[in-house]
Amino acid sequence: MADYSLYLVTDSTPTILGDKDLAHVVEEALKGGVTIVQYRDKKIETADLVRIAKKLHVITRKYSVPLLINDRIDVALAVQAEGVHIGQEDMDLTTARKLLGSEAIIGVTASSTSEALNAADGGASYIGIGTVYATPTKTDTKSIIGTAGVRNILQALAGARYSIPTVAIGSLNLSNVQRVLYQSASPHKSLSGVAVVSAIMASADPRAAASELRQAVSSAPTTLSPNALKNTDLENILKQVPGIIRRLTEASPLCHNMTNLVVQNFAANVAICIGASPIMSNNGQEAKDLAKLGDALVINMGTVTPEGLANYIQAINAYNEIGGPVLFDPVGGGATGPRRNAIKTLLSAGYFDVIKGNENEILAVLGEGLVQQKGVDSSGSTSNTAAKAKTVQRLAQRERNVVLMTGETDLLSDGDRTYAIQNGDLLLGSITGSGCTLGTTIASFLAVERGDKLLAALAAILMFEIAAELASQRPEVRGPGTFVPAFLDKLYAIAKEETTGWLSKAKVKEIDTS
Repeated sequence: MADYSLYLVTDSTPTILGDKDLAHVVEEALKGGVTIVQYRDKKIETADLVRIAKKLHVITRKYSVPLLINDRIDVALAVQAEGVHIGQEDMDLTTARKLLGSEAIIGVTASSTSEALNAADGGASYIGIGTVYATPTKTDTKSIIGTAGVRNILQALAGARYSIPTVAIGSLNLSNVQRVLYQSASPHKSLSGVAVVSAIMASADPRAAASELRQAVSSAPTTLSPNALKNTDLENILKQVPGIIRRLTEASPLCHNMTNLVVQNFAANVAICIGASPIMSNNGQEAKDLAKLGDALVINMGTVTPEGLANYIQAINAYNEIGGPVLFDPVGGGATGPRRNAIKTLLSAGYFDVIKGNENEILAVLGEGLVQQKGVDSSGSTSNTAAKAKTVQRLAQRERNVVLMTGETDLLSDGDRTYAIQNGDLLLGSITGSGCTLGTTIASFLAVERGDKLLAALAAILMFEIAAELASQRPEVRGPGTFVPAFLDKLYAIAKEETTGWLSKAKVKEIDTS
């Protein structure tokens, strides 16, 4: 049976291959660990296709690796290749099987569950799932499905009891292959491998590029797991909160905030009061250095611009590379088309340990049942708590992370455990940036509690919201203007253990989403 773990698709265009020799690149890639090769070139004449395919087949046979031909069954027959890969607009699978025989490898592209099920039912040898992300090597992609789309297809195949191998394709490279494998896996079926093009074909050292990719697809992405040390008993979880706060104040972790200009000062003050060390930098060029020094990153989309997106992506990649926690706050995500597109871009760019937002923002991230926002505030909800809890759980399961939906009742889930939190005070909704600064607080806690990210988020929420409750009860607090300094004082007092017994006010209960 073929090994699909590292699937190379060739590209001979000058922008990708450059002046390198195609056969040499393929052989170097095979030396580096490529397990299957697809020869693709849609622009040259048939005679040249056959000539180059024969040359490549000599090389792939040398390494006992199958050679597949893209689209062209006639070329596959002419060079006695091991098989072909066909798209939805190419020759139908039944005819291809008749021409090539029962032993041939025939792969089929699928970008929807119906296409995948039809391919499996028709006897395809494997399914190429994509396009995962937008890619410059194919300009005719009819849809970008992301890791969520891949996961839906895998779930459908598992539900229909198909064990057919699957390969994801679409702008995959060393920075994202582990995340794609991790986030797309369904409970009963995972990808068999990843297909790459530019990551190897455009590399100055294709053997090294292939070797690094092979190691990545063979290794577990431990830095992505939200439940490395899962706590399931709520009482035990709450008992750990004071200890996490103590660790935070002792470590004083650096919290890198890429946040909107409106709340930078307030966010910095909150970080200092809880014991963290804030830095406010929206310059993506600083991210690599800060990631090495820092502990956590906040991506706050409050003032999103094309330049800002580019900076965010640089930072996300820098922190993902070293496993540093990243929190995403899609501020106003449902308000405009550009903000919704920005969410898609950022979800494609990297992994977020925690996504937090109000109901409309979480719906915008989920991409289903979108409620149009007037601005950054949440508009009236049409869902009950149980429905919102299910939404949060579904997004956490899809992204394989921790999701927080803020509101009158906060809902927190890692896909397995889902909690409702009813702490906080109405005055939090009367000041600018309370939600943004909650993001800073959660990120700071993630920096010191990486084993159980849901526990980190819950501890941060309780400290933040109970401090607000205690502040609102102070006699000098008469409204938003007097509330902010009192709130900062209470955060500081809890961090310094000058306020005791505050955790007894926690109002947390587990939600059954089955």
